[in-house]
Amino acid sequence: MTVTWEELGWERIAAGVGRCRLPGWDCTVGLVIGDDAALMVDAGSGLPEGARLRTEARALAGRAVTHLALTHPHFDHVFGAAAFADAEVYGAAGVERVLADEREALRADAVENGLHARVADEAVAALVRPHHPVSDAWTLSLGGDRQVLLANVGPGHTGHDLAVLVPGSPKVVFCGDLVEESGEPQAGPDATPAHWLAALDRLLSLGGEDAVYVPGHGAVVDAGFVRAQRDALAARFGVS
Repeated sequence: MTVTWEELGWERIAAGVGRCRLPGWDCTVGLVIGDDAALMVDAGSGLPEGARLRTEARALAGRAVTHLALTHPHFDHVFGAAAFADAEVYGAAGVERVLADEREALRADAVENGLHARVADEAVAALVRPHHPVSDAWTLSLGGDRQVLLANVGPGHTGHDLAVLVPGSPKVVFCGDLVEESGEPQAGPDATPAHWLAALDRLLSLGGEDAVYVPGHGAVVDAGFVRAQRDALAARFGVS
């Protein structure tokens, strides 16, 4: 029996491309389906959430998730990654070091922001590091005509920001937390404001005027929103 995106609480963005806004931190995850493979973009905030996403993705794609792209190393995007045990994992080069060396800091941030300590402990114990660090760009073939570009566009929101471009009509760009719609973009101690604007310029160069841009938090937006957020960040940080 075929299940629709809407039946599972997902939003279909383009043919074979959708996203889900997760409860708690309004974090977005994405799914891109090809003829032979399926790519998940981010993995949620814990193993239970990751397991739920794995089940829903299998129902939508008709197969297990084969590839997982982590947009940046914050707990609400990576703590569910171990649920995708058989997937090839990709991240911006350097993410693997953060996930190896800064586990306790990630756990502390998660608990401080409201994640149950037991869920945080389980996630940290099973934390997955990317098998494939992306230094510049990496093209994935998911079968048929479906190719996806993984682009290291950071630093910006963190030291290691990865964007995912899905060609098509429309193009879809998964932005991670370089773009946020449901609130002002968060800039923690690992943010690099001086380079954030350039990262947004790279996003706009990838997608162009007609793309759909998927923020890490909030509703999908257009190129005009990304430019406006770029200008707001320039004023906020005093950079150009």
